[in-house]
Amino acid sequence: MTAELVRGQNHPLPGTRVQVRITEAADVLAAAVLVDEAGRLAGPAALAHPGGPAPAGISFPAGSGAGGDGADLLVAVDLGALPATVHRVEVLLALRPAAAPVRFGALAAPRAAVGAPEEPAAAAYTITGLDAETAVVALELYRRQDAWKVRAVGQGYVDGLVALLADHGLAQAEAAPLAARLHEGAAAADPGTGAAPAAAVPADSAGTPPSTAPTTPSTTAPSTASAEGPRILGRIDYAHPRRPSVTPAAGTPTGPGAGPGTDPAPAAATGPAPAPGVPVPQDGPARPVAGDAVGWTMEERLWNQVWGMFEDLARAVAAYRSAVEFADSRRDRELDEALSDPRARVGGAADAARDDVLVRREALVGQAREALDRDLAQLAAESEVVEPALPAALARWDGPQWRAYEPPAEPPDAVRLGDLHLPEAPDLRIPLLVRLPLERGLWIDNGRTGSEAAMAMDTDDLRRLALDTAAALALRLVAAHPRGSFGVHAIDPAGAGAAALAPLAGLLAEPPAAGAAGVAAVLAELTRRVDLLQMARRSDDYEVLPPGLDTSRRLLVVHDFPHGFDDRAVTQLRYLADEGPAVGVHLLLVADRDEAAAYGPLLDPLWRSLLRLSPVPDDHLGDPWVGHAWTYEPLRIAPWDAQDVLARITSGGSAPRPR
Repeated sequence: MTAELVRGQNHPLPGTRVQVRITEAADVLAAAVLVDEAGRLAGPAALAHPGGPAPAGISFPAGSGAGGDGADLLVAVDLGALPATVHRVEVLLALRPAAAPVRFGALAAPRAAVGAPEEPAAAAYTITGLDAETAVVALELYRRQDAWKVRAVGQGYVDGLVALLADHGLAQAEAAPLAARLHEGAAAADPGTGAAPAAAVPADSAGTPPSTAPTTPSTTAPSTASAEGPRILGRIDYAHPRRPSVTPAAGTPTGPGAGPGTDPAPAAATGPAPAPGVPVPQDGPARPVAGDAVGWTMEERLWNQVWGMFEDLARAVAAYRSAVEFADSRRDRELDEALSDPRARVGGAADAARDDVLVRREALVGQAREALDRDLAQLAAESEVVEPALPAALARWDGPQWRAYEPPAEPPDAVRLGDLHLPEAPDLRIPLLVRLPLERGLWIDNGRTGSEAAMAMDTDDLRRLALDTAAALALRLVAAHPRGSFGVHAIDPAGAGAAALAPLAGLLAEPPAAGAAGVAAVLAELTRRVDLLQMARRSDDYEVLPPGLDTSRRLLVVHDFPHGFDDRAVTQLRYLADEGPAVGVHLLLVADRDEAAAYGPLLDPLWRSLLRLSPVPDDHLGDPWVGHAWTYEPLRIAPWDAQDVLARITSGGSAPRPR
């Protein structure tokens, strides 16, 4: 039975040898793009098309490729024969330049079906909703858990192949000639004998990604559009495993965090690709394996695997919601049609017609829910093997990793700040991970306007919970680093947070600063520190630093902001938030934005620069694919667990665990 996919939905493939068939293909040509893990063209021959050289694993059976006569287009893919650098195969469609009118919206919706050769299609996708687009990515075949899947994409490009290729990392000057070569090759192919050989594509024409990646993407986790208010969804922008990779030279330290100087944000080191995919077993999906992703180290592979789970859950839920929306829309349309004739509303005919419509709607929703439950079960099984394999910095506080915690010898690549989940799967939690060193400060919002859960709490209880959350995050950041390499400063102007900050006393450089004078002293010290480190960093000469200056990373915990802050202190705090992360000085702010309203727009840049977190569950974070509202939940730590971790940090010993 063929599974009918909607945009974003995925489905297992029946094996590694598959064939994609495009129907309703008048005036259309088909091609395939081989994509590496960074989302760019995987090598100089990454664009396969009729009439051109076919890379290993891709072929165009006789009579396929250009649909000038309306014949079906065929793209044969041997996934097991693909080069090791290929992590995704995208099947794209483009209108021939001579087609009139030149837009997909004026043609019948193309349909892409994929399955084993000579067998019924395993899955199909009708690409609806196109209008002015002249090129579209129909399907993508991608590797997941040592098995290959197909995903319905339907991403169209009004500017055609040039825009599509540019979206895969090519410059305009490279994309235009390559697009023209594709059209020429398809036109030259003999429909009777298949794609004729053509001159090889020059190595530089495919826009091979340069060895030096552009500026490293932001590696912080979700941001919230604080300037527009706490309920505006942010976008998760921490580093994606498909970010540009750098091939290390022989003898060069590899993996995240390698490199001298001020320990910049780690670049994504791409390790050897896993073995080619294998057919999905007939009795179910492949067994999940922890670390089943690319990366030079196990920690990097786990990071990439968690991101893959995050993306799969986002797209699976998007497919379900899209299917429900379609079912509701069809139900409304069919009801209108069934009841438009007044005579149909007399007697039992109307009730029967209404019942039939509702039954069809429930059948569609049930089919979509079945597909979602299948994906959720696979992700839940993967989560069960991934969670115990995570290092302590990425694990939950109640995980076994913390039972045997010892301060690490090297700082980790990332740290866990909490969990994310969606209403369709509240029990399936995706770890919220951010790269270290932090590129943005953290803001624990203790205001009652952030969410329904916050509004339902007593103000004092919410403030106490927010400071407890901040203390737990501070403890995790210290515990994630080698002993003595991460210091903590605290500002508590009125002393209201003394109880929550007391467990951190052994980690603080000095007692929490109180009063306006204490606030000014701490900010002056850290501002001077950032100035000196920035100067040394820009000149790449750390010998100019004063003798004895400790260059270890620092965290400033600020409670009850803006109490005790004058205009100068506010300016210094903004400076630390903007310039501090680059030299290892980080900010953890516990504040209610409404209490700082007197400063007006002066503080808007500060709120925008910080990652807003909540002490209670709150759906204020968004993903970068479909914009779901993800519910964030902070990690809680029991007092005895905190005491045990503190004892191991400060003394190296293991304290008893009271229960």
